[in-house]
Amino acid sequence: MTTSPQIAAPPSRSRIAAASLIGTAIEFYDFYIYGTAAALVLNTAFFPKMDSVAGTLASFSTFAVAFISRPLGSAVFGHWGDRVGRKSMLVVSLLVMGLSTVLIGLLPGYATMGVLAPVLLVLLRFTQGIGLGGEWGGAALLATEHAPPGKRGLYAMFPQLGPSAGFIVANGLFLILGAALSDGQFESWGWRLPFVASLLLVIVGLYVRLKISETPVFQAAMEERRIAKVPFAGLMRHQWRRVLLGAGAMTVAYTLFYTATTYCLAYGTDTLEIPRTTMLALTMVGVVFMAAGTVASAMVSDRLGRRRTLIWGTAVAVAWGLVMFPLMETRSIFLVGLALAGALALMGLIFGPMGAYLPELFRTEYRYSGASVAYSLGGVLGGAVPPLVATGMQAGGLGVMAIGGYVSAMALLSLLCLLALPETGDRAL
Repeated sequence: MTTSPQIAAPPSRSRIAAASLIGTAIEFYDFYIYGTAAALVLNTAFFPKMDSVAGTLASFSTFAVAFISRPLGSAVFGHWGDRVGRKSMLVVSLLVMGLSTVLIGLLPGYATMGVLAPVLLVLLRFTQGIGLGGEWGGAALLATEHAPPGKRGLYAMFPQLGPSAGFIVANGLFLILGAALSDGQFESWGWRLPFVASLLLVIVGLYVRLKISETPVFQAAMEERRIAKVPFAGLMRHQWRRVLLGAGAMTVAYTLFYTATTYCLAYGTDTLEIPRTTMLALTMVGVVFMAAGTVASAMVSDRLGRRRTLIWGTAVAVAWGLVMFPLMETRSIFLVGLALAGALALMGLIFGPMGAYLPELFRTEYRYSGASVAYSLGGVLGGAVPPLVATGMQAGGLGVMAIGGYVSAMALLSLLCLLALPETGDRAL
């Protein structure tokens, strides 16, 4: 058999970094602009007939739809990613996510289309979630399966930085629009611009993705005929416990992030009456801490082990859930910023090693399926539920300490799941 040029000349670390980071950055940019719009404007644009609390709940419910569809996207993209390759599924998932985002930006509101507008919004959110369900797993495998021994945490750090980059760009755009436009202009058409701008980012992402080669681990599996006919069936038959435990381990990262960035954005502006631009700026500062935590923990996990690094970060998160909202309640800009920065830094500390840890938990034959489904199921519990639970608790008069207790409970769940999982840093792929 003739060795292909791609195998003889593997891509450089910089090319792998660019291909894995830019895709997740774009995908998460798309996802975050929706989360920000859901907190700021979608309740009035698509649910104007409801009161403010009901409209916010409806808006966050459409936000949650994409998390519910993500496991489906993970199963579909994971199946074909384990059958035909990682690279092709990364291209398709980027297109699905990006085009759905652009169409949301072009979708007329309730005033123009009536009840059809929120129906179409839910449909587009569903397809957004399907695209994201296939994106992260492919990007994580692209990095880990190209990584040399002892450096999987370092390589897998790059797709994990995508959320930080995507969030900063997304919120930066909303911050600029909020400063440049009046409230009426922003609510009428300004919020749509970040959605439409996604088209340019997708074009850049496709260019980078098409330049990368298939991973050597998957190429070896193809040559050795170790490709499962129905990868998801094999996953459920042999490693279903790791899927559930991996999902539980991921829950705290999602809970911290979406509580800090989605619920707290709405809570800070509506209840604490902190200016919208101030809350967006504080959140962006917090995401810088998240990026720093991601880099530090990913690199440390190559030396101390994935599991040990994750356990320490999750244990601190259990305590931080009880501290976060008392800091918010002070209405001090510094202390509100500290509450957000602490939550997001912890999210980064937990999120960083996950780029290598989840893929390492699963066999090559169904690694795309296993890592993607575990990641997405964690998102259902940790990403879709917290904004809804927090808003419901607030409306029910339970107080913000109950919301903090919920965050701590999710962190405790993740800690228990990690204690039941093995160390994987020294495992060969």
